[in-house]
Amino acid sequence: MRTAALQRWLEAGHQADMNWMAAPRRRDAASLLEGAQSILAVGLNYYVARERHPDSLAVARYAWGRDYHRVVNQRLRRIGRWLETIRPECFWRVCVDAEPLLDKAWAEEAGLGWIGKHSNVIHSRRGSWMVIGHLITTERLQADQPAKARCGQCRACIDACPTTAITEPFVVDARRCLAFHTIENRSPDLPADMAEAMGPWIAGCDICQDVCPFNQGSIPSSQDPDVQPRSWLLDLKAEEIQRWTDEDWDERLRGSALRRIKPWMWRRNAAAARPETPPSVG
Repeated sequence: MRTAALQRWLEAGHQADMNWMAAPRRRDAASLLEGAQSILAVGLNYYVARERHPDSLAVARYAWGRDYHRVVNQRLRRIGRWLETIRPECFWRVCVDAEPLLDKAWAEEAGLGWIGKHSNVIHSRRGSWMVIGHLITTERLQADQPAKARCGQCRACIDACPTTAITEPFVVDARRCLAFHTIENRSPDLPADMAEAMGPWIAGCDICQDVCPFNQGSIPSSQDPDVQPRSWLLDLKAEEIQRWTDEDWDERLRGSALRRIKPWMWRRNAAAARPETPPSVG
């Protein structure tokens, strides 16, 4: 079912310029590791009970700390090496985000959480503030029950999106998504309608997650040092970014997932963004 949904999404052009998402290997985990029998899904909670300063530009929470690709990859590799000690004949492979895998669908199948209408995986107690990773192995593991969707009739994420990027439940059109345009769009100028709607968001966008009912209340605040925010990200000003040199960019974003946004893109985004006081989340 998820494979068919992906094909419909691709045929509609919702992947924009992200052509790697059409890789056929994403639909078959066995093609990534010969003899694969199981997939272990993990989630790294990156929610920290901190807020950006008033009148500052906004950066998506997943990027406040260390590059999650490295963090999750390193931790899953430790699991793989441990597995080798008790099952020397087994093989394994780690996949984190950029690997050709239907990561969210497998996370749902493994019981980590369900895919919400905003397309993020939601955990019943931790909400959707997590990045996911997988370890594919030739070892046959006891399977957990798939997660059951609990979004019901809720439309909070759909109604809150300022660019109507969530065209229908579970379908996000990257061509209308602020996260895509601030991070992946390599054009010198942002589309006028996206620039008009971006508000304070300069790197990614958390609006659909901020309004999700499962992200309200007393969700756990991570104490993991790898996800703690770099202080300057919580008080970011457009005029400061416009003065960045390539050396400033390199120093500030060393070991950060935000290095995907090149210096000229930061300046482009900063020129269009408009700071505002962040909403309070109860």
